[in-house]
Amino acid sequence: MRILYLGDVMGRAGRRAIAEGLGPLRDRLGADFTIVNGENASGGMGLTGSHARLILEAGADCITLGDHAFDQKEMLSFIETEPRIIRPLNYSKAAPGRGARVFDATRGRKVLVAQVLGQVFMKRPFDDPFSAIETVLKAHPLGGLVQASVVDIHAEATSEKMAVGHFCDGRASLVVGTHTHVPTADAMILSRGTAYQSDAGMCGDYDSVIGMDKAEPLRRFITGMSSERFTPAEGEATLAGVLVTTDDRSGRAIAIQAVRDGGRLSQTHPPTQPGADA
Repeated sequence: MRILYLGDVMGRAGRRAIAEGLGPLRDRLGADFTIVNGENASGGMGLTGSHARLILEAGADCITLGDHAFDQKEMLSFIETEPRIIRPLNYSKAAPGRGARVFDATRGRKVLVAQVLGQVFMKRPFDDPFSAIETVLKAHPLGGLVQASVVDIHAEATSEKMAVGHFCDGRASLVVGTHTHVPTADAMILSRGTAYQSDAGMCGDYDSVIGMDKAEPLRRFITGMSSERFTPAEGEATLAGVLVTTDDRSGRAIAIQAVRDGGRLSQTHPPTQPGADA
């Protein structure tokens, strides 16, 4: 199975890139299942119902969120009506929605998608991500109920993301980091067969400070004072993420390639699926 994962959609530029580019990219890569992190899609903070529908209609099979999951208050009710949206497992016991779900992929195959929040350097304390994901992985062994499983670790610290990757090694098909908006160069397959990358990057304008228009972040770094709110940069966006190929029988990863399409970043072009348009 070929699983396409795209990192945090950032504001209008990211939404535009998803609306125009996700379908062609998915077709070109022959993706059987596509996941998009959408937690910054609405003004850089959270996700509205209308923007969620845009991402799903563009070709996402699942949307993951993050620490800004409910910054847009309508998501508190919308997530209960849209099962294709996943919020973090360890966000809050009182949070609406679900932190993990099994989805249908092509040819009757099943994919588990789960998300956990990190604890290191995060602004508020969250429950332990390791015990949260342990329960889910035990209930959905690879090669059994699911043909593949994906864990989104939404965290600041690369060390914590790596620890989650090794903790899940051999029990998940892919562990991929989100939240820091910069694609890392460590796409690899761990020793027991789990594909891993510390951060998928963002779907947004990289002529920015992690997706925000440069002026206000620069002012705050230089002077220590704020003048106005952060606003997302609106130039041409890059779609950034990973493409993972898995073995249906074992659920383990066969290959992982970085995906960078459009915008300012150097481009990557994973091999197309046989029979797909080049």
